[in-house]
Amino acid sequence: MLVVHHLSDSRSHRILWLLEELELPYEVRRYERNPKTRFAPPELKAASPLGKAPMLEDGGRRIIESGAIIDYVIRRHGGGRLQPDPASPAYDSYVQWLHYVEGSAMLPLMLLTYANRLGKAAAPLLPRIEGEIANHLGNIDRALQGRTYLLGEELTGADIQLSFVAELAGSMGKRAEYPALDAWIRALQQRPAYRRAVEKGGPYGLAR
Repeated sequence: MLVVHHLSDSRSHRILWLLEELELPYEVRRYERNPKTRFAPPELKAASPLGKAPMLEDGGRRIIESGAIIDYVIRRHGGGRLQPDPASPAYDSYVQWLHYVEGSAMLPLMLLTYANRLGKAAAPLLPRIEGEIANHLGNIDRALQGRTYLLGEELTGADIQLSFVAELAGSMGKRAEYPALDAWIRALQQRPAYRRAVEKGGPYGLAR
């Protein structure tokens, strides 16, 4: 049985959604953020080496990092679903998107999250951070223009992985000026599997 260690309002929602798309049986172990600090609880530290979610257990294996988990689940349990043929050029684009999300696109959004907590002290950094956010959201928006999904007309794990970037950007009020990106995430949020993941994972404040 696959076990997902899931933290409220976090990247781990993507893993629940992935498993729902694949209709795989799994167990959810839920952890709630501290309402004041928004940090994960100590119980998650006892389960995960970094005290962060998601973490996937599959038999004796424990896997962290969303991209690695998505890749693992699709390769080992997907039966060819949610990824292009590995022999095709589309597969290379798929892998690039999987790595791009956390390797590049998430960094300026996370920097803005922390900068906002610093207040005036962060003012010198904000133009650079805002510029990089616009750079990445613009890149994604252009890639989605004229397409239903990142790689064309079929949903892949890359769409699931990238969804958190769009949702976090939306929570910061930075998505409306990117119409292709906004339409894409809103359509993804209407998928039955996405909605089932919210039901199983609990309230998800980024689903906006």
